[in-house]
This record gives sequence, C-alpha cells and structure tokens, in this order.
Amino acid sequence: MEEDRVAVTGVGATRYALKPGRIKSEDILICIDVDAESMVEMKTTGTNGRPLIRMECVKQAIILFIHNKLSINPDHRFAFATLAKSAAWLKKEFTSDAESAVASLRGLSGNKSSSRADLTLLFRAAAQEAKISRAQNRIFRVILIYCRSSMRPTHEWPLNQKLFTLDVMYLHDKPSPDNCPQDVYDSLVDAVEHVSEYEGYIFESGQGLARSVFKPMSMLLSHPQQRCAQDDLDIPRSLAKKLPVTEAANAVDHHNGNNIQIIN
Repeated sequence: MEEDRVAVTGVGATRYALKPGRIKSEDILICIDVDAESMVEMKTTGTNGRPLIRMECVKQAIILFIHNKLSINPDHRFAFATLAKSAAWLKKEFTSDAESAVASLRGLSGNKSSSRADLTLLFRAAAQEAKISRAQNRIFRVILIYCRSSMRPTHEWPLNQKLFTLDVMYLHDKPSPDNCPQDVYDSLVDAVEHVSEYEGYIFESGQGLARSVFKPMSMLLSHPQQRCAQDDLDIPRSLAKKLPVTEAANAVDHHNGNNIQIIN
C-alpha cells in the first residue's frame, strides 16, 4: 500500500492515512509431485499403526489447507495438477466447493519411476490461468509440493513475466552420496524468485515427520498481498522459546524503570 497523506493532529503527533486496498480472492493451483519418492514411508505412524506414506500425509495437509482457506474467505478457488516429467492437469476447473476439491485427491498416488521434472508447462498453464483470474479481479497462486531428493527441476521462463505467485514445499530425504537435496533446494529457490509476482515462500524438510508437512501448509495460508518477506517470518513460534514468567516480569520492570531491553 502507498502512503495517501500525512496530517499533524497535535504537538508531536502525526497521523498516517493509507489508501484503502481490496484484498483479492485467490485462485490456487496445487501441483503435487507424483514421483516415486512421494511414496516414501515417513517416521510418523497413522491410526493403523503403520508408517504414513508421504503422499497420504500431503493429501491430508492439502485437505486441511482447503478447509482453512475457505473458512477465511469462501470465495477462494482451487484446482489441481500433478508433476511427473512435466505437469498435467488433475482437475482444471477451479472450485470453491470443498467436497469437489477433496474428491479430486482421493485416487491420487505416486509413480514407480524417477526422472527429472520440467516446470515449464506448469508455469505456462499458470500464466494462462492467471490472465483469466486478473480479468476477474482475482490473483493467481501456484503451490508446488516437490519430493525428489536427487532430481533438480528445470524450467524455461522469461524474467519479465511475473503473472502469479509461486510457493514451494520441498520434502526430501537426508543428504547422502546418492542424492543432493541442497542442490535441488537451490533450484527451487531460483524458480520462486524467477516467476513470483508477490513474495513467494519456500519451505523444506527432511525430517520425515507429519508436522514437517502440516506446519508449512499452515504458513502457506498467508495471502500473497499481506505477506512480509520470508526472512522476516517467525511464525509459528516454538513454545520452547516462550519467556519464563520471572524473565517476563523482569523485562516489564526494566521497561517501567525507563531501561528498555530488547529480548529476542
């Protein structure tokens, strides 16, 4: 938002007024990696006592994401794509109906083969759909869930075309002689910076825990028009970092004594 005017209302008092801005409804394309690594077992067990498959955990997180986004704004819409060698539509029609969106995910499973992924078709489809969204006074976002630990994604995309926002959740195995998750992550960062209209977020985890999937998906609920830079993002905060009562009281005492202490 741009500053509209500054008015002095009293001695030492200044009022800032900002131009009103409408937060637009989102069209969100969720693209899910269906490579063989999407079927890796996680450390977290399900209700049947067996380890959760990465794909199943991702689907559960997406379902929760959809319901939460619609509770914030029932006008948000969703569509789905899959990523193998390139992207393909799973459900092209954008919908605000949660049941219809969830039904699109039920039969989704991973492939048995591994190969390099080309994101170019995904970006082309997103750019085309983004133009339609703009004409309807909406904004377009892609959420890519990527699972390959040794296959860096590629893309061909002009630098001057930033029509949508790209978020990435990268789930990978631990580094080993057979994989290079850091190189893959760097490629994904490059893709986010290359195509994103607003601030794009990228999260990664090699922990194999369900919370490493649900936590970033909860952070991706943030609307692109209301985001801070990812480097300034500090939510959700760990309860372990909460100040003890005695330290908090001391901080208040320091403040009341005109000795301001910044506590990280």
